[in-house]
Amino acid sequence: MSSGLTIAVPRGALFGGALDLLDALGIETGEVRSNDRRLLFEDAGIVTMRPSDVPTYVEHGSADIGITGKDVLLEQSHRNVYELLDLGFGRCRMVVAAAEGGDPIGSALRRLGRVRIATKYPRIADRHFSQTGRQAEIVEVKGSVELAPLTGLVDGIVDLTATGTTLAENGLRVVEEIEVSTARLIANPVAHKLKAEQIDAIVERVRAR
Repeated sequence: MSSGLTIAVPRGALFGGALDLLDALGIETGEVRSNDRRLLFEDAGIVTMRPSDVPTYVEHGSADIGITGKDVLLEQSHRNVYELLDLGFGRCRMVVAAAEGGDPIGSALRRLGRVRIATKYPRIADRHFSQTGRQAEIVEVKGSVELAPLTGLVDGIVDLTATGTTLAENGLRVVEEIEVSTARLIANPVAHKLKAEQIDAIVERVRAR
């Protein structure tokens, strides 16, 4: 069964939970599950992509609705999309972390008046330190952000963690929590008006679960 909508579904950590949700709504996902390389499933009305691309496709109307993490929405707060629902799965924490032992972030602030932070989320990191009255130099990295403090590149990091295991394995500890992130349902503003009946039906069925 198709919802009559085009739905942007994130590959990666939220993929399984998103497909389970669509199954529960009666949207057929078997073809999506059995095909790792294909991205567009027109019969089911599903298009799959990186989580960070979901707001872009939804904003521009290539998808009517989409599922992505709150972390992505916070980082891309400039995107013109409607956040409809907290879907509850994929829970992670956006945190500030630093090396175990001592206080490298506090020490840098006392010594230099600023702190250097590595992250894949530069807007979230900059906003957090600005709102807490601290000057931070944000270093954007694409790979394993845990490496940056270990090599002396930065004093700390801002990153998303589910269990904290990777941080601990790299000798890092959480020093501040910025936000809890879960999967969210978002909609294109125009589709939200023109396809209100279909979108409202999905929202109500999700809420009733």
